[in-house]
Formats: sequence, structure tokens, C-alpha cells
Amino acid sequence: MSRRRDEQCPVTLPEPLDEDAAQAALAEAAHRLLDQRRPGDAEQLVRLAVVPDDAVTELAALAHRVRLAWCGPVVEVEGILSAKTGGCPEDCHFCAQSSRFDTPVKATPFLDTDEVLAAATETAALGASEFCIVLAVRGPDERTMGRLLELVPLVRGATGLNVAVSAGILTGEQAGRLAAGGVHRYNHNLETARSFFPEVVTTHSWEERADTCRLVREAGMELCCGALLGMGESDAQRVELLLQLQELDPSEVPVNFLNPRPGTPLGDRRAVAAWEAIRWIAMFRLALPGVILRYAGGREITLRDLQAMGMTSGINALIVGNYLTTLGRSPEEDLRMLEDLRMPVGALTGVV
Repeated sequence: MSRRRDEQCPVTLPEPLDEDAAQAALAEAAHRLLDQRRPGDAEQLVRLAVVPDDAVTELAALAHRVRLAWCGPVVEVEGILSAKTGGCPEDCHFCAQSSRFDTPVKATPFLDTDEVLAAATETAALGASEFCIVLAVRGPDERTMGRLLELVPLVRGATGLNVAVSAGILTGEQAGRLAAGGVHRYNHNLETARSFFPEVVTTHSWEERADTCRLVREAGMELCCGALLGMGESDAQRVELLLQLQELDPSEVPVNFLNPRPGTPLGDRRAVAAWEAIRWIAMFRLALPGVILRYAGGREITLRDLQAMGMTSGINALIVGNYLTTLGRSPEEDLRMLEDLRMPVGALTGVV
């Protein structure tokens, strides 16, 4: 069951700050994050969310300083593979893989072992350190669990890559088995704030997602838990989401921007504007200073020529190549961008 649709966002944003107030808020944030080494709290995040557009460059510069101070210069590169595409019974309104919507994405069976190993080998050749096996399911049944527990050690042994999995809602028993089977990280995104979640998903609740995230950490896997911006949520709800992510304490946070998919309920929404995206990348870093903050889906259509600026606004990881049902830019372009920025590629672990 989903939550009631009349749940109120617990965050209220003030009027936009004037120039002096914005400078004071940025200075206070720098002191807290760089001198005291404490993440931004609710009061501070609310103020930073309303600095004027002409202060976003300074907000981004602060986020980059925080990223270097907390995480260092290394960038983690990951490849993802949709190992079981389409046919998902859930109604996530942004997702072309839902069986409830008439989209071009049709259900396909679990890929053969050789196909998974070939994709992992290609990922390793790019210098990546992480490979994520993604399944379009509500949660894994016993057959799926068996396949995952077979594949994870095979991929690790053949490529040396850390192996992550994204397979929906878990039980405690399933989380324990995946951890024992060698899964390095488990991805389960909150996607959006608790107060907005019922507007985009009705077949399961925000609490079910949060419960899976807690089970992942309790089992000893690193938690990868991200967001999808641009579904109609308010800025206050974005701050609400940041505070909820702080509570879950993930190692990695992928930042996705809605790439509207034909046939889905959100298929006619506009993409997030580039400058708005830079603001919120910086906000994620200031709220979650020690996480692996990963460029994920939608960055190509949202940021366009500003993708390099995102790397100097708090991002320290990226997915290379294609996403689940949409094309990314070529891995060579991303690796050239990192080379131009003099950002070394390597493996990371969240430190929060």
C-alpha cells in the first residue's frame, strides 16, 4: 500500500536570499563542512537551496572543495547492465520498463551467462572498478536469487571488478545471502522524497524502499541509494529527500535527471534545466559530503555542454556507456573529460 497522498512535506523554504545573505550562508557552510567537518544540517540546507542563481557558481565551487577535502581527487567509473529488461509489475511513472505502460521497451528474459561476462569484460577494459547487474523486477524470486549468486563470483573472478546488484525490494534473508555471495554494493534508489513518492509510484511504498536500504546495510553490503530529479517535486521536497538520505547513510548516491520516456505518465515532462541541475548536484554534495556521488541517467540531455562543470560541482563518480533503456554518450568522451580535468580514475568507498 502507498502512503496517503495528502502527506505534507516537512520542509519549508524561505524567500530567495539576497546577495549578502547568500554570501553569509556560503561562508557558514564552508566553515561547517571544511573546518568542522560536519555535513550540512536542515537549517543550512534550506538556506543554501534558495541562494540566487548568480551565486550557484560559488555554491558549486564550495561543493568541489568539499568533495576534494572529504573524498579526494579520485573518480570511480562504473558500467551497468540491464540483465533482465522490461515486464516489471510496478507502476513507477518514470520507467519505460513497467508492464503497465505502453512503451517501446518489451520484456526480455535474463541474459545468458556469456552475455553478462562479455559486458563485464568490456566494462573492465575501460578502467572501471564497479559493474552493476540490474533487473527489472519488484524483488528477486528464488530462481533469480540463484542466478545472481551464480553470476556474481563468475564476474568477479573473470574481471576483478567489484560487483553490484539492483534487483528491487529485498527480505532480510535475501540481503544476507547476497552479501555472503560477494555482492559489493546493492542499489535501491529512494528516487524522491517521502511526501512526493505516492505521486510517482502506487504499487509499493516509500517505506518499503527505505526498509530494503536498511537491510542492505545491516547485511554488510555497501548501500547505493539515489535520486531522480525532475518528476514534478518541489525544491522543498528535494531538501526533504537530502535529509532522508542522510538518515539512511548510503555509501553511494547516484543522481539521475528525468529523461522523459514515451508512453510513461511522465513522458511529457520537461527536462531539468542545466543551471538548476548544477545547483542540485552541489546541494547533494553539501548534504552528503563523504558519499560517492555518481553521475547517472539523464545527464546528457539535462547538462549538455555543462557535464564537465558537474564534475567540479561535487560529482566524483560516473556511469559510462548506456543506461538501462536509454543511450549515454560514448565511454571515450567521458574518459577524455576526466583526462582534461586531470581527475584520476580509481575505486572509492563512501566515508560518511
